[in-house]
Amino acid sequence: MVMGLGRFGGGADVVKFACKAGAKVVVADLAGREELAESITQLRGLDVKYHLGSHQPADFEQADIVIVNPAVPLDNEFVQIARQTGRRVTSQIELFFERCPATIIGITGANGKSTTAALTAHILRSRFGDGVWLGGNIGNEPMLTIVDRIKPDDLVVLELSSFQIEQLAQTKQAPAVAVLTNLSPNHLDRYGTFERYCQSKEPLFQYQKLDENKPAVSIFNGEDEVGREWFEKYAAQSGRSCMKFSADDVSAEIRRVFALPGRANLANLAASAAVARYFGVTDEQIEVSLPSFKGLPHRLQLVAENRGVRWYNDSKATTPDSAIVALEAFDRSIIIAGGYDKQVAFDEFGRKIVQRAKAAILIGKTAPQIAKAIGAQPGDLSVVRFAKSLADAVALANEIAVSGDVVVLSPACASYDMFENYQQRGQQFIDLVSIIDR
Repeated sequence: MVMGLGRFGGGADVVKFACKAGAKVVVADLAGREELAESITQLRGLDVKYHLGSHQPADFEQADIVIVNPAVPLDNEFVQIARQTGRRVTSQIELFFERCPATIIGITGANGKSTTAALTAHILRSRFGDGVWLGGNIGNEPMLTIVDRIKPDDLVVLELSSFQIEQLAQTKQAPAVAVLTNLSPNHLDRYGTFERYCQSKEPLFQYQKLDENKPAVSIFNGEDEVGREWFEKYAAQSGRSCMKFSADDVSAEIRRVFALPGRANLANLAASAAVARYFGVTDEQIEVSLPSFKGLPHRLQLVAENRGVRWYNDSKATTPDSAIVALEAFDRSIIIAGGYDKQVAFDEFGRKIVQRAKAAILIGKTAPQIAKAIGAQPGDLSVVRFAKSLADAVALANEIAVSGDVVVLSPACASYDMFENYQQRGQQFIDLVSIIDR
């Protein structure tokens, strides 16, 4: 049984893998067939049974193996039914770790992990070419359906979410090389507290295999409070090699050829460079590789320049801290923010808006909370506007902006109150910006 196909095919890789392995596959999902149409289309021609719209205890009692989507909490009642009846409960990421013959580099954090993972793979390819694979939460490769193409001497770079790390922790699996970009409150709607969120990430380091002859490699952000704490905690262990990185590690020569804006992206580059140097990539190779790295969609992505105004899509910024990165990347930007409430505080976000933004245009359920956080700060932000839709927000931003300004969609929130996901939100922003003044 595959529990959770997902609206955009997140579980399709697992279904294809199980069918190829000769299993009789049942897909169980709380969503209906119409909602899952895009995902089901990916599985056309496969012998799959669909149990949609609800979960039935009998399905979980009778399945030999239950492969659980990362979005499903570990204490889900149907997962517990499977465990209590002796079924094997596993996940895509666990199955991949069991089968992958190559060295795995796992990258996690609250912010920057996607960019760091993509940048790490890009730099490593400057030396190892096609022997470098990129996947995991970033979604570039369907991991299980390509695992038989991965060779023992290859390198696999995985972006790992807290949900995936929790799944790996069930069998105490971890990558040979692990990187923490930073930690700040996120997913508190699931974890409740920042401490519990941090605990969900730590198994990435806790379960690394310690070996004096081939030490586990653990890399932490020296500018991050949790990163510094974990570095001190793990550096003393034998069989482990610990490193710290900082944005200040990036040389002037390398900065000159690195196109991504902001200090946070320099920290991402420093983390990627630390991994690359461990595998023998020289600074000269790093420098040569960087001009061809263009960044990722929805992450401080420059999408247009119109009448001297630059428009950036940062829809992936689904936490206040990730949106603060955007504010710090530009001087006096116009920020579009707001969305689904993940139960995180906006106090610091409000303070940074007052300090660094020319204007704030607020949308979604959290708009009143963000406005309240802005109003509670000393200082005077001249423009705070509310918009009923993203289209209205773009129109307001266009009215306010003058030549030399930057407009950035950096919501600080998830998208689920108005959109299906952050990709849809970002694409709508791109489409709206593309027709300005036409």
